[in-house]
Amino acid sequence: MTLLEARDGESYIIKDIATEDEELEAFLFSLGCYTGEPITVISHLRGGCVVSIKDGRYNFDTDLARAISI
Repeated sequence: MTLLEARDGESYIIKDIATEDEELEAFLFSLGCYTGEPITVISHLRGGCVVSIKDGRYNFDTDLARAISI
């Protein structure tokens, strides 16, 4: 399942990040978004979703949300 399929307000564990872009993967890692880390979907928007990782809230676009498996 990806972040786009997740339910609002639910916490999940990140299973995989499917991207070939090393810079993007490094950026996500700096946010605390990596395999084994809990992530909470706050809400879904037309262009993606809002998530909470550790103490931060981030808006991920559709492509990025589709790349994160939970």
